[in-house]
Amino acid sequence: MKKKILVTGKTSRFCRFLKQNLNSDNIFYSSKKEFNILNVKNMENYVKRKKINYIIHTAGLSRPMSVHDIQISESINLNIIGTANLVKVCEKYNVKLIYFSTNYVYPGTKGNYKESSALKPVNNYAWSKLGGEASVQMYKNSLILRLSMTDYPFVHKKAISGAVSSFIFNYNVAQIVPHLLNYSGVINIGGKTRDILSFAKKFSNKKIAKINFKKVKNFPKNSSLNINKLNEILKYKPKLRKLIQ
Repeated sequence: MKKKILVTGKTSRFCRFLKQNLNSDNIFYSSKKEFNILNVKNMENYVKRKKINYIIHTAGLSRPMSVHDIQISESINLNIIGTANLVKVCEKYNVKLIYFSTNYVYPGTKGNYKESSALKPVNNYAWSKLGGEASVQMYKNSLILRLSMTDYPFVHKKAISGAVSSFIFNYNVAQIVPHLLNYSGVINIGGKTRDILSFAKKFSNKKIAKINFKKVKNFPKNSSLNINKLNEILKYKPKLRKLIQ
């Protein structure tokens, strides 16, 4: 019997790419109306009706990151309380949960962060994602993905100079995620460590203006990831390993 998979956040750019890799009659992509993470009864009814085995949770409040400083209540509701509600439902019905977090939960000072590295978010967005992680960590039938993911193609007109990250495009992540569903714990997902401005110039078809890191509030200087664990998982899948080189 095919496992039934629910993916939240179906209107996101990432889900549009994921559908190219996970798309069959046992995969369901839900909107807020169909599967409301702030309504436990709604979620329970959906899980029971569709007999869901896995939930890939990509929905939530994300960008711009400054919105988490302005709309704190919404950030808490969608990224922390909503995720905690989802964990309760998954625990009750023994559903495997795959949670999308961020590399920004790490301190962002030295870089090369392992999954076991200490956590210390530098902004409210990262705190909201770590708040979601807290409840997911309590549920052992789960997987937390700490992603350094960005949109393809690079969508911004400006990029930060003097800051380093391990960006990987969302369409590449969409190819990798289907191969991780049966893992548990925490996995870092990122690409090659680069200066953000250099990355933007290489992967954009338009002119990119420079933003000095010192002028950006609450942004990590080096949020690069150690992806040895992911490399080990993908060691027999050379086509996927190329995506993170």
